[in-house]
Amino acid sequence: MGSSCVSFLDYQSAAFGLGSQQLVHITKKFFPLSHRINYPTRSRRWATRAELQTSIGLAADTGSYTSTTVPVPTHKVTVFDRQRGLVHEFLVPEDQYILHTAESQNISLPFACRHGCCTSCAVRVKSGQLRQPEALGISAELKSKVVGYALLCVGFPSSDLEVETQDEDEVYWLQFGRYFARGPIERDDYALELAMGDE
Repeated sequence: MGSSCVSFLDYQSAAFGLGSQQLVHITKKFFPLSHRINYPTRSRRWATRAELQTSIGLAADTGSYTSTTVPVPTHKVTVFDRQRGLVHEFLVPEDQYILHTAESQNISLPFACRHGCCTSCAVRVKSGQLRQPEALGISAELKSKVVGYALLCVGFPSSDLEVETQDEDEVYWLQFGRYFARGPIERDDYALELAMGDE
């Protein structure tokens, strides 16, 4: 076995305290060579720092895993925090979420779910572009360039960006208000009687 891989037996002997000779015998008997799995050693592992930063490939000639790092462009993001009366400027790599990068630089921005499902971190884009493929909490209409809303928790900058925080209720109303709470509330006494069991 090569020095760059740890075999199944090395893993098992360390995990179960069996001697390597015992495991070699067991492995040869029950696992043919074609079914043995080689795992990369610690020297070949890398920390995943970003969603798009590191790509993993299988080298055809050696059959070992390799990592290729491509330089990721960084963009200046300016957030006008209306609620606190602050302006935050920070750099964000294209493959990093804006909210996470701000927090790693000790910048406090509004958020709740961190998954793109609510509107707590909603901002209006004043200039620049961003990608937000995971923004489920905001409609395509609100994400359009005409209206220009975005969610910081799942937004990746594509260029230098200027955004302004919004009141959560404002974005929620734009998103759902036109469908709910329209017209007067009508009282249905018959339905109330049925619900209470009084016919």
